[in-house]
Amino acid sequence: MSPQKAANRGRLCTAPLRRCLQCRRKRCPALPAQLSIFAHVDEPQVEVLGQGPRVVLVHGSVGNAAATWAQQRPLAERYTLVLVTRPGYPPGPPRERIDFAEQAEQVATLLRPGDHLVGHSYGGVISLLAASQRPDTLRSLTVNEPPAFGVARGDPAVEDFLNRFPQAPREPRAYLDFFLPLVGSNMPLPDPLPPDLEAGARAALGERPPHEAEIPLSELAATRFPKLVVSGGHSAVFDAVCDALERELGAERAVVPGAGHSIPRAPGYTETLARFLESA
Repeated sequence: MSPQKAANRGRLCTAPLRRCLQCRRKRCPALPAQLSIFAHVDEPQVEVLGQGPRVVLVHGSVGNAAATWAQQRPLAERYTLVLVTRPGYPPGPPRERIDFAEQAEQVATLLRPGDHLVGHSYGGVISLLAASQRPDTLRSLTVNEPPAFGVARGDPAVEDFLNRFPQAPREPRAYLDFFLPLVGSNMPLPDPLPPDLEAGARAALGERPPHEAEIPLSELAATRFPKLVVSGGHSAVFDAVCDALERELGAERAVVPGAGHSIPRAPGYTETLARFLESA
């Protein structure tokens, strides 16, 4: 390794995010070839690793990209994984307010022609909106139990969920004790909470309610890229949402049990996702 490359290893690119992505296509010497992180306060932090077709992964509430997609990292042997940590989540600084509409626009700017887009939970709502903004770029879209409750209003389970959610406590530990069972997550909670988990809870408390999202179903249904909707087989609420998306979008449907709402941790999820990506 040359002295210049050795000096550059591990540095963060300081250009704005859009220039960083352009710069990487030219193999910026400040960034390793297989791993790059872009850190800007009001924009997503993006980690890129692997080689092959790009898969853009957008995390949900509480957990950041590193925590959410840990079990999918082996896909980097076949794909370029673009792990997006949304503004407000660690290791970035906190934000008082997180808006799915704003972050959908940010994700849309990251997309390139031929990308696969994968969104989990709140990130699924963001991904549905981003896909509608840049449909020409996508090779496929996958969403895991997105809380797009607006597509299933009137369903008794959905209405009961929406009536209960305003009761959520505002203190991080109490919020997680309330929120995780409500959405069906089986994630264990250590005591005390690690700093990243506490920060993730505070970020989730600042998120705009996802039922306010207006998913452009007709626009998405008219797109030609294949779509996959994944649920965990544990919740009548998310089943109602996922069934509605399957029906309205003409999407493929998969049920991957074993981890509740934490679908990326479920046995067989990575294989299910890989098969869909290969077929898209």
